Amino acid sequence: FAKADLPTNISYVEIDSLDLKVRVQSVTRGIEDYNLVFLHGSPSSLTAWQAYLQDSLLNSKADLHAVDRPGYGYSNFGNELTSIDTQTKVISKVINDLQLNNVIAVGTSYGGPVAARLPIENKQVKAVIMVSPAIDPDNEKRVWQSEFTQWWITRWLVPTGYRVAGDEKTVHAQELAAIEKDWSQINVPVLHIHGDKDELVPYINVNYSQAVFSNINVVTITGLGHEIAWARPELVIPYLLEMVERLKQAEQ
Repeated sequence: FAKADLPTNISYVEIDSLDLKVRVQSVTRGIEDYNLVFLHGSPSSLTAWQAYLQDSLLNSKADLHAVDRPGYGYSNFGNELTSIDTQTKVISKVINDLQLNNVIAVGTSYGGPVAARLPIENKQVKAVIMVSPAIDPDNEKRVWQSEFTQWWITRWLVPTGYRVAGDEKTVHAQELAAIEKDWSQINVPVLHIHGDKDELVPYINVNYSQAVFSNINVVTITGLGHEIAWARPELVIPYLLEMVERLKQAEQ
């Protein structure tokens, strides 16, 4: 960011009840009072969103904030927090502590349902964008590699980030089932972007989103898989800009 002459800030939000500090990287120009909050998948960290924070058009239209979800990066690395509901409450506190208005929550993979639940917790969340979200409890694909994170004889061999991801993945379907009755409460605009060749989070997840969200649009990326958010930001950024403009028009 220094080489790009782009000012950025690293901050930590303390969650005393969980003995947790959440790391946030922000690019804030203060030009517009709109904020994009980015939530990564698993395993990953806020660095997955570097191309977005560095995009000159995007950071001229909104302030950008990438979050290390609990257990990843520098947010209590290695200490998993498998409850989607609790993770959502943590991110809501981040939004409040940073005093963010007009928030668009952007989440990929595991971060998708966390982003989608945020409007329930925080009234400043005005829109949701999910990229390849693992949101359908009945189509949660079991990943055999996760088994190594759960067996005591092999768990110690697995890198820490993958252990956290395995812990999340093992209970993800039941966590999604526990909150699915609440999706009807969400009436902010929701955009679901998904590749039709996604082998990790099946494309059929779009059917679930269309069924449970009342204000939903789906964008299908033909021929691509699960890597869209971090490997093809140029395909996602136009939709982020479009959502910012949509919120602006709604306010006028």
